[in-house]
Amino acid sequence: MDHYDSQQTNDYMQPEEDWDRDLLLDPAWEKQQRKTFTAWCNSHLRKAGTQIENIEEDFRDGLKLMLLLEVISGERLAKPERGKMRVHKISNVNKALDFIASKGVKLVSIGAEEIVDGNVKMTLGMIWTIILRFAIQDISVEAKEGLLLWCQRKTAPYKNVNIQNFHISWKDGLGFCALIHRHRPELIDYGKLRKDDPLTNLNTAFDVAEKYLDIPKMLDAEDIVGTARPDEKAIMTYVSSFYHAFSGAQKAETAANRICKVLAVNQENEQLMEDYEKLASDLLEWIRRTIPWLENRVPENTMHAMQQKLEDFRDYRRLHKPPKVQEKCQLEINFNTLQTKLRLSNRPAFMPSEGRMVSDINNAWGCLEQVEKGYEEWLLNEIRRLERLDHLAEKFRQKASIHEAWTDGKEAMLRQKDYETATLSEIKALLKKHEAFESDLAAHQDRVEQIAAIAQELNELDYYDSPSVNARCQKICDQWDNLGALTQKRREALERTEKLLETIDQLYLEYAKRAAPFNNWMEGAMEDLQDTFIVHTIEEIQGLTTAHEQFKATLPDADKERLAILGIHNEVSKIVQTYHVNMAGTNPYTTITPQEINGKWDHVRQLVPRRDQALTEEHARQQHNERLRKQFGAQANVIGPWIQTKMEEIGRISIEMHGTLEDQLSHLRQYEKSIVNYKPKIDQLEGDHQLIQEALIFDNKHTNYTMEHIRVGWEQLLTTIARTINEVENQILTRDAKGISQEQMNEFRASFNHFDRKKTGMMDTDDFRACLISMGYNMGEAEFARIMSIVDPNRLGVVTFQAFIDFMSRETADTDTADQVMASFKILAGDKNYITMDELRRELPPDQAEYCIARMAPYTGPDSVPGALDYMSFSTALYGESDL
Repeated sequence: MDHYDSQQTNDYMQPEEDWDRDLLLDPAWEKQQRKTFTAWCNSHLRKAGTQIENIEEDFRDGLKLMLLLEVISGERLAKPERGKMRVHKISNVNKALDFIASKGVKLVSIGAEEIVDGNVKMTLGMIWTIILRFAIQDISVEAKEGLLLWCQRKTAPYKNVNIQNFHISWKDGLGFCALIHRHRPELIDYGKLRKDDPLTNLNTAFDVAEKYLDIPKMLDAEDIVGTARPDEKAIMTYVSSFYHAFSGAQKAETAANRICKVLAVNQENEQLMEDYEKLASDLLEWIRRTIPWLENRVPENTMHAMQQKLEDFRDYRRLHKPPKVQEKCQLEINFNTLQTKLRLSNRPAFMPSEGRMVSDINNAWGCLEQVEKGYEEWLLNEIRRLERLDHLAEKFRQKASIHEAWTDGKEAMLRQKDYETATLSEIKALLKKHEAFESDLAAHQDRVEQIAAIAQELNELDYYDSPSVNARCQKICDQWDNLGALTQKRREALERTEKLLETIDQLYLEYAKRAAPFNNWMEGAMEDLQDTFIVHTIEEIQGLTTAHEQFKATLPDADKERLAILGIHNEVSKIVQTYHVNMAGTNPYTTITPQEINGKWDHVRQLVPRRDQALTEEHARQQHNERLRKQFGAQANVIGPWIQTKMEEIGRISIEMHGTLEDQLSHLRQYEKSIVNYKPKIDQLEGDHQLIQEALIFDNKHTNYTMEHIRVGWEQLLTTIARTINEVENQILTRDAKGISQEQMNEFRASFNHFDRKKTGMMDTDDFRACLISMGYNMGEAEFARIMSIVDPNRLGVVTFQAFIDFMSRETADTDTADQVMASFKILAGDKNYITMDELRRELPPDQAEYCIARMAPYTGPDSVPGALDYMSFSTALYGESDL
């Protein structure tokens, strides 16, 4: 890009505006710029009565250049030089360039000499700088983007126009046509344009712009269509002319919009006023027509007519009035909305015509509702009045029918003599039933009075069928008096019979009250006497025996109660025989007969001695069980502590350091022999335990030891002595194999016992660490973890004495290593890396040689021979450093 292009782009365009240097030298672009820039300059110079023909020649003397700047800026430049010499021309051009620079434009590599010499590129660059500053930058500080945004906004409604740049977006000509049509739609029939005819579109836009918009034709349609990428500067220059041509129209459009907006608000307000006036008039007229209809209170003679009036009123409330309620509400809403809009638009408040204010409508509406409320009350009263006569007549017939149905059969019922053969309970039931009838009769008294009152009211209202009503009412009253007399007579007969049977009933009741608990007592006694019992101690059987003796002591009093109950029954029999009372059935209060009482009493007497015998036999069995308990407890209380003592003695032997390991082993074997000799006493205790189980004895207060405790203790004792002997034997093997002296063994035992703080024969992790530190080991966590993996391979968190000795012997004794064994094999192999089967059989005993041959892997090194064996991996495997 040339210097003037780069500088002007930085001053007035966005950074993405990037023309390649090669494109600026394109003849087609230069031709477009010449034509466009020339036409643009002439559009301004003609205002001063002149023009240019050749853009690089006509500005060489600087005179027309200064004139162009004066026209487009509206300012006066310095007086030009009129001489024809080169120095005069350079002076004039410099004055023009200085003026451009005074407007904040930096001119880089554009000098007066190039302009005076007619340099085309420099001249075009200078004119482009002037166009940017005075024609495009006024649109927006960001000149290109401002002009592009204006084009996009104006062409947005045109779907086939998409302005994204100032080159190829304009090739089809529709962009130019859209700008013209947007501002002057009468100049172009946009609907007839076709996107596939760019020449027609471009020429149409250029011709219309020149003819009607006074925009000179700055571009050739053929050049634009024939160029892959039209010159951006030429397009921007031409488009800026449209912007300036339409800027005045934009202001006029804004002013027109403001006026339209004001008029629209005014028209809307006037329409709201008209709507309010009409709605108010219609609503008031409806109220005026409705009130007289509601004020008409002329009654109808028939029930059907009055009900029709009520139905008309309901239609009014359901169908006619609700829409008017909505209209009234909408009227108030419209009024408030109108006043708010008038206040917000600075208009005076709306004043409805006289009599149509909201308050006037509310007053009229209140009158309507008041009349409406009275009308409804009048309708209901009239309907009630007409209903009254029909209702009274129907009510009389209903009540009379109900009463007559109730009295039907009542006289026959009251004349019955069913009480003569009834029992006392039946008499009482008949009395209760009679009392209920009397209550019912009293309750019907009110209905009879109501029937008479209704008949009286119908007479007073001159009911047409009053004679039949009166006859029926008189019949009801006569029958009512007769029922009252029969009711009193039946009550007296029932009360006499009741007194006769009450004495017998009291005796029956007393018999039942005493017979029931006595019968329950006998049944409970029989159940207890036959109840099986399970006891485990002498105390329990003694308690049962004591309770049985107490029961036998109550038998005389029980026999007296039995005789008293039988005496009550005998008294009832005497009363029945004396007064010849008709007794229907047995005692109503109980089903227990005297025969049942005597039978159960005899059974109780038979069960008592049987119970005595069973208790005596159980007492003897419990005494035998107690002897078994004492016998087992005496032996268990000796054997249990003996086992515990032996366990403690073995523990002390295992941790004490008296004598050599052989002495400790001899001592332990003597203990083992004495323990085994104790086995017959365990067997004897097992025999006693079997007798206890066979006797079903489940507890023993004479000892805390069970046979299971003794068995577990005995098994632990045998296991402990065997394990302890084995530990000492292993210690002897370790000592001999590792060459450890007795003094070292004593030292190891002393250290272990010291740090075995819980005296369990094992050290926990912290105790073992302290022990190692006390013996001079200085180790980190990793080294201690390695040692723990050796002494506690199962990760139980404890170290036994045997594991401790193995570790210490490994640390202190002179032991063989894998390297030493490997070196020995290498000697046998004649310093080779492998060994043969013949060499093994020659140098080692037969069984050991075959052992090695069976376990050595074949040698696979480069120096291998058939039958070669790998003694190196075998040696490392012997010490756990690899798999054997």
